[in-house]
Amino acid sequence: MIDPWYIENLVCPVSKGRLRLDGEKLLSAEGRSYPIVDGTPVMLLGEARQTMGLVKASWDRANGDASVIDQRAPDLYLESVGISEKEKDYLAANRGKFQIDPVVSMLLGATSGHSYAGQIGNLALQDYPIPDIAIPPAKSVSTLLDVGCNWGRWSVSAARKGYQVVGIDPSLGGVLAARRVAKSLGQNVRFVVGDGRFLPFRSELFDFVYSYSVLQHFSVDDAKQTIREADRCMKSRATIKIQLANALGVRSFQHQARRRFRTPVNFEVRYWTPGQMKREFQDIFGNAKITSDCYFGLGWQKADRHLLKPAHRVILSTSEALKSVSRVLPPVTRVADSIFVESHKNGPA
Repeated sequence: MIDPWYIENLVCPVSKGRLRLDGEKLLSAEGRSYPIVDGTPVMLLGEARQTMGLVKASWDRANGDASVIDQRAPDLYLESVGISEKEKDYLAANRGKFQIDPVVSMLLGATSGHSYAGQIGNLALQDYPIPDIAIPPAKSVSTLLDVGCNWGRWSVSAARKGYQVVGIDPSLGGVLAARRVAKSLGQNVRFVVGDGRFLPFRSELFDFVYSYSVLQHFSVDDAKQTIREADRCMKSRATIKIQLANALGVRSFQHQARRRFRTPVNFEVRYWTPGQMKREFQDIFGNAKITSDCYFGLGWQKADRHLLKPAHRVILSTSEALKSVSRVLPPVTRVADSIFVESHKNGPA
């Protein structure tokens, strides 16, 4: 059975028209078909240019193409999870030994940052690295969309603050892992397999839109399209908060220099200047606020201090200190490696 919420609130990502349930599919009035896998709607567009190579595997598997199934662990949908073949072999060989979800264990470096590399495949890790999402607690009934949720760390964090959360990501294996994680942690979170550029939600549905470590991998045009789609799905006075990599950050500059400032390709990180971030959001929402997220790299999370090596803990502490300074001296924000851009629909809340 599919949650009735999906029937009430999902739309065709192309026409934005209502959908009807037909067995294990959702059908649009124009005849487009969207499969349902284990109660999870798969709202991808097979014909669209994709931002990630694994999206085709998600689409093919959801539509019944048995040839794409990774036989090492068919029920985990590894063909649509962004890990290496070596990591898949390791996962399959040690599947019964993991203390947390094996897919999440292998995704930690990709989703949480290079400083978490030592935790990838750690069979002894007992807790999920769920960060403290930098948003206020929900007021009454508040809905939040987590764009690019992957295994659901930010979705769970938002749910813990009282939001009714919907996570969306193009990785079928990642989203199904997110469902398992949320359930194991006692959080009621809905998930959809889909593309942020073509959001399959009715207009004016969400009170908050959040995205972390996602749009920084998109081309500027794809990022702008995603932000415009988010705007369509936001209620009046809703808030959007997006993390982006800052071109002026110390560590960011080193990464750009290492690749000789060439134009990024595929899923490589794109670096925005604070001015560019502010202009793009002001063009859409008429307002924008820039705040620092972390310094000397991307992804540092205070809640995960116990998972880091001693040297990384020093960096984390320094980053947190600079964040505090930036609240008093806003110009310090300009050299943060990771920045939040926040806007409010129809003016500041």
